[in-house]
Amino acid sequence: MNHLVFITKSNGQRELFEEGKLINSLSRVGASAQAVDEVIDEVGKSVRDGMSSTEIYSKAFALLRKHHPPTAVKYSIRRALLELGPDGFPFEKFVARIFQLWGYETLTDQIVMGACVVHEVDVVAWKEDKLAMVEAKFHNEIELKSDLKVVLYVKSRFDDISEMVFDYGGVKRNLKERYLITNTKFTDQAIKYSMCKGLMLIGWNHPLKGNLHDIIEKNGLHPITCLTSLTHQEKKDLIGRDILVCVDLAKNQAILNNIGVKKDRIDGIIAETIMVIEQAK
Repeated sequence: MNHLVFITKSNGQRELFEEGKLINSLSRVGASAQAVDEVIDEVGKSVRDGMSSTEIYSKAFALLRKHHPPTAVKYSIRRALLELGPDGFPFEKFVARIFQLWGYETLTDQIVMGACVVHEVDVVAWKEDKLAMVEAKFHNEIELKSDLKVVLYVKSRFDDISEMVFDYGGVKRNLKERYLITNTKFTDQAIKYSMCKGLMLIGWNHPLKGNLHDIIEKNGLHPITCLTSLTHQEKKDLIGRDILVCVDLAKNQAILNNIGVKKDRIDGIIAETIMVIEQAK
């Protein structure tokens, strides 16, 4: 391209299309130099002024899916998290799965008493002498960030809760760990304040190590919404039955019959599921 092209983000804002950003996003998920060149070449031919960022993603993903399936899976994770919506309850369950992998017992959607008022807590997790509580902030758009106002609100709630003693797992416990976890990003001010006040943040790319993307990749927690062989309704049906990640589906393949998937499609769905799990190892 030898002329300026502006694309439209999901929030309606226009920004200059930069090949460098697309190259970086492909490189971060381990795309080979050949795969990057192929995607950049094809996207460069089709990109036009006013094109949406979603259209560009879809073009890149389709090319990766056709020629480099394992890379396509990694590239799709961020968008797949958005499909856990539109409400945040499946994301709360997804976050609980992370804590279970860390050895915690968990409960979601809890009502707990603070020193002053009652609070709704998305995830409560405990083990040994630890008690963690989590605000799971789900956004339906990639560009939306959790800002300072969100952090201030969450911190004030946890301050009220921290004055109380709780009985989880038959043990009296004080709140030890406070988390705000989001499927997108945080503003710089939110990060600065949280570091100062001891509120642990986990987002798509924060912290530098141990962020949400890292956690998913290292633990094989790929959401079932990254599977292209499932329809949107089938994904919703599976999530409604607590089948949140690909390993859940691999262990309970019969559930595809229960939600009405035709037999001639099941082998293909399972094959893709196994491929996702294997490439994560």
